[in-house]
Amino acid sequence: MTATTDGSAGAVGPRAAAASTTNEPRPGGATASTAPPGASGLDEAAARAAERAAGHLLARQDPEGWWKGDLETNVTMDAEDLLLRQFLGILDTGTTDAAALHIRREQREDGAWATFYGGPGDLSATVEAYVALRLAGDPPEAPHMARASAWVRAGGGIASARVFTRIWLALFGWWRWEDLPELPPELIFLPTWFPLNLYDFGCWARQTIVPLTVVSAKRPVRPAPFPLDELHTDPARPNPPRPLAPATGWDGLFQRLDKALHAYHRVAPRALRRTAMNQAARWIIERQENDGCWGGIQPPAVYSVIALHLLGYDLQHPVMRAGLASLDRFAVWREDGSRMIEACQSPVWDTCLATIALADAGLEPDHPALVKAVDWMLDEEITRTGDWAVRRPGLPPGGWAFEFHNDNYPDIDDTAEVLLAFRRVRHPDPARVEAAIARGARWTLGMQSKGGAWGAFDADNTSALPNKLPFCDFGEVIDPPSADVTAHVVEMLAFEGLAKDPRTHRGIEWLLAAQEPNGAWFGRWGVNHVYGTGSVLPALTAAGLPVSHPAIRRSVRWLGSVQNEDGGWGEDLRSYHDEQWIGRGTSTASQTAWALIALLAAGERDSEPVRRGVAWLAETQREDGSWDEPYFTGTGFPWDFSINYHLYRLVFPLTALGRYVHGEPSPGKAR
Repeated sequence: MTATTDGSAGAVGPRAAAASTTNEPRPGGATASTAPPGASGLDEAAARAAERAAGHLLARQDPEGWWKGDLETNVTMDAEDLLLRQFLGILDTGTTDAAALHIRREQREDGAWATFYGGPGDLSATVEAYVALRLAGDPPEAPHMARASAWVRAGGGIASARVFTRIWLALFGWWRWEDLPELPPELIFLPTWFPLNLYDFGCWARQTIVPLTVVSAKRPVRPAPFPLDELHTDPARPNPPRPLAPATGWDGLFQRLDKALHAYHRVAPRALRRTAMNQAARWIIERQENDGCWGGIQPPAVYSVIALHLLGYDLQHPVMRAGLASLDRFAVWREDGSRMIEACQSPVWDTCLATIALADAGLEPDHPALVKAVDWMLDEEITRTGDWAVRRPGLPPGGWAFEFHNDNYPDIDDTAEVLLAFRRVRHPDPARVEAAIARGARWTLGMQSKGGAWGAFDADNTSALPNKLPFCDFGEVIDPPSADVTAHVVEMLAFEGLAKDPRTHRGIEWLLAAQEPNGAWFGRWGVNHVYGTGSVLPALTAAGLPVSHPAIRRSVRWLGSVQNEDGGWGEDLRSYHDEQWIGRGTSTASQTAWALIALLAAGERDSEPVRRGVAWLAETQREDGSWDEPYFTGTGFPWDFSINYHLYRLVFPLTALGRYVHGEPSPGKAR
């Protein structure tokens, strides 16, 4: 993978010519960048900003029709990639040096590493980054390493790190397997009606847990290349005993269950355990994608490779070769020689959002770039049954995933946005598009959860038990319905003429009940209440709620109350666990756009907050048509895993500016 000067993936040379079509005539003689006659100075500034942004976005389209920006997370991805290669005996100097260059650059002044830009130090990320730099040859007495180890000891040492970090350390004898929560492979035998069966976990956790059951059973230890005594508060007692929680609570109950599972590990029948591990291997291999990855995300791929290797699959086995090759494709190489690992890649998501942005900014609906994008998305449709069918047997498939290859786990959010993108494009083969839309809408409706809302990957994935396991301290492990996904589905259904459908009505009722007292909506997959509110208001108005509806007026007042003095909006990730941060943070282009999208949907185009927000976008735009945005505004797990989608800073401002200049999209206009 190559990188552009702003760190985005892909080369721009072959696509530059596409930008010249931005000014194609529109009906009435206007162009994509022309403000209406008699427009104000702000209208003209917004139109110019939209033209520059559209040109920049068009120039970044891949010749095949897709867009993809970098997906930046944190240095644990890079550290674990090096640890995997060390474990397999394939770590090379070039990879190590390039990863270390990136990891060093992300270190804070106090010696720690954060999990998002401007965030506080994180103990687990710091431990893993430190170990990775030791693998790269950085001596523990070097000033940056001494600061890191001192910070770790002050935070409680390795013993206070999360379970996943300690699993990585156990692979090299830096931590005892006996001091980790037990995860037996016999878990795979539990029927779907039994508590804590595999399908009670969200798909991302499920794909990670299955290979980890094999690792937990095997308890491998490779020779450690160096000691890590400097990361313990007391090297003589690296894991001091801690009292059990009271047995009357969930924590105490699961702690005692874990003790019982540790005892079972010592006496587990060999034949049963071997059968369980073999079944786990089959489960893993059956879910390997055509590109060699698992679920299109890095963590399951890493642990699947380890698990299969422990079960006797050598590195030249086709499954292993494909898996390792897929991990190489997660690497983004920078111009300075550094190497960053993406946790996942987002081409379908980026492409549908880019299509919507360009169409809403006034690009002709039959523009070649939009048609090419739809062609590519049509080819990405998933028409095979996946794990979602465990909860919805008999539902015909027809959805889209987030990534290049993830046929087993299409997601509802991408599917809704893809269909919204399709409705904005005049394709030369309308019958093919209509058939795909019909399949996607049918599948999405079938994935509605009992309460009327939608989760991201599964229906009714709401059991509270998985999050209480001692093992599950790495973030959200279930996939309950969320306001942002439900809103995108409701908006899509409205564009499909289904606003009056009882299933759509149930979704609307769920959204109205989920509104926070302050007027906002919680953002599950974006940061945070600004994202949730920016998702919900366009859905409610598209579905026919009047802008005078009390819920809409409350959200408008809230957005006005949290606008920054500079005219933009921002919300820090700390809002996920600290109410004082709700709606507060440095202004960012994507969050400002979300607020504007909400306010424009609510009929606030001529209001002072909208004018100030549009002015902020116009004034902060870069010469190349994009915006600077080092802050993380995407969410993997609320607080625990944060994402900087590098294309968000472009597609959402363009969408907001386009709607400000050309008006709101509507079901009637889309057709």
